Amino acid sequence: MGSRASLTGRYGVNVLQVVLAVIVLGILILAHELGHFIVAKRVGIKVEEFSIGFGPKIVSLREGETLYSIRLLPIGGFVKMAGTNPDVDDMADPRGFNKKSVPARMAVIGAGPFTNLIIASLLFAIMFGVLGIQRPSLKIMEVLPGTPAALAGLKEGDEIKALGGERLSDWEELVERVSASKGKELTVVVRRNGLEKELEVTPEANPADPSRGFIGITPRFVTVKSGPVESLKQGIMYTFGVSFMFIKGLFAMLLGRIPADVAGPVGIAKILGDAAKAGIRNLLYLVGLLSANLGILNLLPFPALDGSRLVFLGIEGVRQRPVDPEKENLIHFIGFTLLMLLALLVTYRDILRISAS
Repeated sequence: MGSRASLTGRYGVNVLQVVLAVIVLGILILAHELGHFIVAKRVGIKVEEFSIGFGPKIVSLREGETLYSIRLLPIGGFVKMAGTNPDVDDMADPRGFNKKSVPARMAVIGAGPFTNLIIASLLFAIMFGVLGIQRPSLKIMEVLPGTPAALAGLKEGDEIKALGGERLSDWEELVERVSASKGKELTVVVRRNGLEKELEVTPEANPADPSRGFIGITPRFVTVKSGPVESLKQGIMYTFGVSFMFIKGLFAMLLGRIPADVAGPVGIAKILGDAAKAGIRNLLYLVGLLSANLGILNLLPFPALDGSRLVFLGIEGVRQRPVDPEKENLIHFIGFTLLMLLALLVTYRDILRISAS
């Protein structure tokens, strides 16, 4: 009890949060490596090892030509294929990675990030279709005292049907019309106790933005669920959206427009734990976000990441001859070392930040 309390009090995370983070990250890494593995097998590449984690092996099992292993450090994983290491005598293997066409090798490399994006789309689709999302309805949750809505006689539970002689379809449309009607008297039609009633309301200047109108009501939120096809479409579009925002934020950090704020394993454990406490919908959203970010991050052209390997393959396709494998592996090794150092630095910052909060 004492050690757990100390861990929680000092770093703001507990054992359950750490376990949750390891499970979630492990699943996302497993999905990523499975993408590489499945496509490598499909194009006929000899896969020597499929591993989750790095460092010493904890458990391993050989099935046919492939060794399946779980290693001590659950911070990554790898698919070891023949024809990828010039330091050992496997570059002549006819089923080696290096013997396949450039498009086949690009498919193998791109399959990992693509799988993470698929996982993100499916998780978001579940969020839209099974759990549903909270949307503001046209029913009034609260009427703020002394505001135009209160003076007009609007009440909690009223459902707004029309404004200014036009029917309304959703809360966003209501906000848009009110915002554009500062100082103009509007007829609002509400449904109250099964009957429709007309009232007159004049939006005043919004305290947050005096150029826009404001009447002083808050909406009642309802859970809206989409059908299977629509939810899948929404999941895919949402994944594109969060991926774009991730790239935009990354460029903004690199250009110094926003402060660098990257979470490491400790920070992710804290965030996941908080999301789990807030409910399954929040946890599902966060895992989907992590999966999408993992997919996009791996597509960046940084040494040791899949994006860098795709760049080298693109160069090979243009030159019609491969880059020297020893030089390429050295570049990836340097990139991997820098990534590990960055992970340690971010983890250290997480601990300092969380312990100070």
